[in-house]
Amino acid sequence: MSADLQDEQTLLFRDIAIICIHYQLFPSSLSHVRWSDIRRIGMYRKAPKPPIDEVVSWRQSLKKLQESKTGQLAFREFLRTEYSEENILFWLACEEYKTITTSNEIAIAAKRIYTEFVQVDAPRQINIDCGTRQEITNSMSQPTLSCFDKAQRLIYKLMKKDCYPRFLKSEIYQGLLEPSEAH
Repeated sequence: MSADLQDEQTLLFRDIAIICIHYQLFPSSLSHVRWSDIRRIGMYRKAPKPPIDEVVSWRQSLKKLQESKTGQLAFREFLRTEYSEENILFWLACEEYKTITTSNEIAIAAKRIYTEFVQVDAPRQINIDCGTRQEITNSMSQPTLSCFDKAQRLIYKLMKKDCYPRFLKSEIYQGLLEPSEAH
């Protein structure tokens, strides 16, 4: 493959990732997409990117990034590429959990979050200390709206200090900062 064709292919894959983020489409992998399929798509580059001022505002803080639905999606896609998507998914699940109003719903949602993210060998196990994990385990018999707060703060700190700075340097974020090309 010539260098020009390889560069074009790299740009196409980057643009497809940006479009997936914008339209909330998250294929588990783009590796199965063939170059010939991409060339047939053609129209994908016409999809709008989020406004540049919104993308630039994400540099202010992780909180600012998470206030934007598109920012959440871009960050989630970045974390997926780093095999740490469970962090944002757990954080978002906790945010939603805090809005529950009935004790029956609290118990059901707490069990789901615990099973998916907290228990040892959970499918999307988050990286928290054993003491915090044990506190949550102990609270599962009578879960409260605050039972995940400590773990959520730990995960937020992890994302803020580790993942967020790398996101700002990532191809995903940098690609969203680039002006759209006219075709």
